[in-house]
Amino acid sequence: MSENWQSRTTHRMRNIIRYIALLVLAFLIGLVPMWLASRQTASNLAEAERELSLARMENSLASAAIAAQRGDYETARQAASDFFTSLRTETTAAGASALSEAEIATLQPLLTRRDEIVTALARGEATAADLLSDLYVSYRDLVSQ
Repeated sequence: MSENWQSRTTHRMRNIIRYIALLVLAFLIGLVPMWLASRQTASNLAEAERELSLARMENSLASAAIAAQRGDYETARQAASDFFTSLRTETTAAGASALSEAEIATLQPLLTRRDEIVTALARGEATAADLLSDLYVSYRDLVSQ
């Protein structure tokens, strides 16, 4: 009787182990596609955030150029300052930057014009609009490469 009971217990344990193994397998079969989809979505999100960051910088610069052309130098100064702050943040944020290493290297010279442009805007000089327009064109050319 004891052997019969041990045989049934062993048989039940094997069945339980099989069910658990099947459950784990079913879980993994469902998990892998979800993990792959999640990874793709995360990649898409990172790309969208990169593009958003670049678009915001471009928008700030375009706003500054338009405001300067309209003679609203204070608004232009604030927008230009926002652009330069964002650009400096992106060029110094090593791995977390929306810019590639090549883009950082090509955009770095734009930062040297910051003081000249912000000072011209603060003084209300009409040449500031041309400086901002030139900067905008340079930025677009460098980022779109």
